[in-house]
Amino acid sequence: MLDWTVFIPAFLTAAVEWVEAFTIVLAVSLTIGWRAAAGAALAALAALAAMTVATGGVLGLGVDVRWLQLVVGVFLLLFGVRWLAKAVARGAGLKALHDEGEEFAATRAEVARGDWMASWLIAFKGVLLEGLEVWLVVAALGLHAHAWTSSAAGALAALFVVVAAGLAARAPLRRVPQNAIKFAVGAMITAFGTFWTLEAVGGGAAWPWGDWSLIGLAAFYAAGGFALIEVLRTTRRQTQ
Repeated sequence: MLDWTVFIPAFLTAAVEWVEAFTIVLAVSLTIGWRAAAGAALAALAALAAMTVATGGVLGLGVDVRWLQLVVGVFLLLFGVRWLAKAVARGAGLKALHDEGEEFAATRAEVARGDWMASWLIAFKGVLLEGLEVWLVVAALGLHAHAWTSSAAGALAALFVVVAAGLAARAPLRRVPQNAIKFAVGAMITAFGTFWTLEAVGGGAAWPWGDWSLIGLAAFYAAGGFALIEVLRTTRRQTQ
């Protein structure tokens, strides 16, 4: 049975990363062909799959991982705050929204300067680097209540959805509301990071409401993010 509190943030996080990876592969495919570009993507995904299986095996040993929970909690806090801060800055107009069209054009220009092998490596590296963030979040969320299957399933489902949408569009997925997704994911991941960090430090007694505390934490960070966006927008208008 899926743990939706883990599946949803894993799915949303992975979806954003897979969209960016697909844009890179699409740009490379126009130079070296779909087969070669897809081969590079599959090679990177195979490496990520091997890392995921190995991580799942370690988590399945059933050892006391309280120290690991603390490390993971801090990582999730840093990851979530980074995404939330970027989403707030873009929502307030302080930073330009991420444009997959611009990413596509930049990758095409980079590919044009190299040979076949260099282009293949661009696709491989692009998928691998975007996928590494997916792997880190999947591994971190998989620690929650031993929900490794739900975490991996969320990332895999996101991969299938993005690939299907991308192949149908045959173009960069520019209509995906990346900033809204990053805002939501940032709030959820920061909530998980807070939950795990304090639980590890407090020996499990930090949250009297158990997993339900995650909903309150996510709502708190989301409300704070919205409030900060409004404050920054107002300040920006007053200084113009």
